[in-house]
Amino acid sequence: MSAQSYGTPGDTVAAGVIGLGMIGGGVARNIAAAGLPLTVYDIRHDAADRLEGVDAPLGSPADVARASDVVLVSVVDAEQVREVLAGEHGLLGAGKQGLVVLLLSTVALSAVREFAALCAGHGATLLDAGVTQAGDGKLVTMVGGPAEVVDRVRPALDAFSKAVVHCGPVGSGMVTKIARNVVTYASWAVVREATSMAVRAGVDPERLIEVLDKAVTGGTDPLFLLRDHLDAEGVIRRQAACIEALAQKDLAAAQELGQEIGLGTPLVDTVRPWMSAVLDGRYEGSA
Repeated sequence: MSAQSYGTPGDTVAAGVIGLGMIGGGVARNIAAAGLPLTVYDIRHDAADRLEGVDAPLGSPADVARASDVVLVSVVDAEQVREVLAGEHGLLGAGKQGLVVLLLSTVALSAVREFAALCAGHGATLLDAGVTQAGDGKLVTMVGGPAEVVDRVRPALDAFSKAVVHCGPVGSGMVTKIARNVVTYASWAVVREATSMAVRAGVDPERLIEVLDKAVTGGTDPLFLLRDHLDAEGVIRRQAACIEALAQKDLAAAQELGQEIGLGTPLVDTVRPWMSAVLDGRYEGSA
């Protein structure tokens, strides 16, 4: 699956946003600020009151669909997405041929496929768009779907995105978001385990933070390994055997320390047997 930044802005599109929570509210505010025609819907009638430039919600998702070329769905889970699409007064019930539905909610890949088929059966096209915060009220948007449809709604995407990355066909945006989340949450878990070890062994966690802040980026940046492996002449690829020996020594020391201070090290215990695979430069599913 090849990810790439994609597209050139097309003509102005009329946008709708359904769900004005933390993500959807910011999206709506940015679209309004960009000057695009905008309608919104939320089950809370006052949801737009604090969103500058955003008019009060319409009466239903179907009303938003009738007024829009692209409708961005930002609700909590797959059940709510299903209701927005196909429930009573759902947006697909508007019968708007050629409508583009941009799914911002993070759901399982099976749900993305279900919703894409549901949209296609009503003459609409689903794009899945995983998002993550990028600062300044903007998002990094990972889009899956036909390139020409991504292009068609690019003005709406650009309005709320710091970067738009077209990841491939329908589902690939969600796959990219899920994979990105694995990195995020696993990194949090690793930091917690490492900090617990430092604290229990009598080290002020501020000292650990100081070291991580000042260390060479490659030592702590979780993207370093990926970037290095994508480089055929990468340091890790060339020195994998040596690095693995060092990793085994260091992780064994961490396990010993954990035992000495009475601290479980489940992440270290899991990672250590996998270090050869981690460092060999191949990924499951790759050639």
